[in-house]
Formats: sequence, C-alpha cells, structure tokens
Amino acid sequence: MTHLRYGFRTFVLELVMIAVGLAFLFPVYALITLSLKGSQEIASSPLAPPVPPTGANYSSAWSSASLGSALLNSTVITVVSLVCLIAIGSFGAYFLARCASRLGFTLYVLFLLGIVLPFQLGMIPLFKLVDQMGLLGTYQGMIIFYTGIQLPFTIFLYTGFIRALPRDYANAAMIDGASHLQAFTKVVFPLLRPITGTVLILNAVFIWNDFFTPLLYLGGSARETVPVRVFAFVGQYVSDYGIVFAGLVLAALPILAVFLVLQRYVIRGFASGLKG
Repeated sequence: MTHLRYGFRTFVLELVMIAVGLAFLFPVYALITLSLKGSQEIASSPLAPPVPPTGANYSSAWSSASLGSALLNSTVITVVSLVCLIAIGSFGAYFLARCASRLGFTLYVLFLLGIVLPFQLGMIPLFKLVDQMGLLGTYQGMIIFYTGIQLPFTIFLYTGFIRALPRDYANAAMIDGASHLQAFTKVVFPLLRPITGTVLILNAVFIWNDFFTPLLYLGGSARETVPVRVFAFVGQYVSDYGIVFAGLVLAALPILAVFLVLQRYVIRGFASGLKG
C-alpha cells in the first residue's frame, strides 16, 4: 500500500485553500461586524471587532423596516412555490423519463430551451398578462411566476435522476395492481429524496434572493418580500449603516438555515441528476 507524503506541494495547496476560504469568509465577517457597531464606531474603525458589540441595530431594523411582514411574505411565496415545483416537476419528469415516444422527447427539449432562454425576454408580456389577470401585488401572481420560471430546471434535475433509477421498482408495484400514479407516489417519489433536497435548496435560494421580479410585481404593496424591503430600507436609512447591515443579516438568516440543513443533499443530488 502506498502512503501519501506531506510535501512542499501539499503545503502550498493548503495555503492556497486557506487563502480562498478566508476570501469567502471576509464579507461575512464584515457584514456581522458592521451590524454590531454604532455609527461613530463604523466611521472610525469599520473592520475592527466591535467593542462592545451592540444588538440595538437589529431591533431598530426589525421595527423600522417592517422586516417581520417581509419575512412572512417571502416565506409564503417561497414555500408554496417549492411545493408546486416539487409536485409538478417530479410527476412531469417521471412521465418524460419513462416515455419513449417522440412526444416525450419533444417536451423534454422544450423544457431544456426554457433553461437556456433568459426569462427577462418575456418580462413585459408577462407583466401585462399578470396585470390583466388582476394578480399584481398578490401571492398568487408570484407563485405562478416562480413555478413557471423554475419548472424547466426542476424537471431537468428530476428527469436525469429518474432515468438512473431501475424500472423494476415501479414495474413490480404495477404488477401488483398499482396504477402509474400510485407507483410514482408510493414507490418512486420516496426514492427521489436526494434530488428533492437539491431542488429545494437551489430553488429556495433563487426565489428568496430574487429582487427584480418582486420589485416589479409587488413594489409598493403590502406583499413586498425581504430583498425589496431591504432595498427600500437602505434608501431610507442610508446614513445609519449599522441598521442597514443588521437588516441584511436578518434577511439572510432564514435561507442560510435552510441551506445548512439541506447542504448534504446539494452535491449528491445534483451529481445524480446529471446522469442519464
């Protein structure tokens, strides 16, 4: 058995990785440090550790910018959109992965085109359509929008994963008398846990952090999401950067918690979704 030796090359590689890690951690350090300082301390020593740290910025950000209602709006839109994406995307991908006809191949190519083409090309007609339907400033309009925009990417991941699964599981269930729907919901879908975790985190990050679409569809309404509310908050309190950075930390915490819980599924599920 050969043993790897710790040499100069390994030492240099470790130094490079440490430097890269510090480069990624520095913005997080700056964000948290500035959120725990007062205005005078930020002006005199912006990157030094806060002495002493203060939590007043967080209470001010929560009350002044109404982040509580914005977090609720973002949570409702994100959660319902994810449920629709998983339900429609997984079942649609099951049909595309198991259908050997030209129709299935054509539909799959159309979904791939939905990934390639930027959705900004259709923003004006989509806005007019949502306006004519009376869905501007509503949860429903945003949920329908995100479900449609992210469905091609979701189906792409699910289809690759389902193609890599053996057909024997679903076939055995149908031999026992189960329908295609029952075979999918009771046999196939539980096997999709890794890719479902990937679908959850990737779509959740996109929907939660999206700024342009909620600004266009929800701006000025009571349904504004966190990025839109933080943007307005920055414009109103731009002189007090401590409150601004505290609002940014509060906005990032929920999606960061979701990512930490589901992180083990991201790489494993994404790699499996590329098979087939």
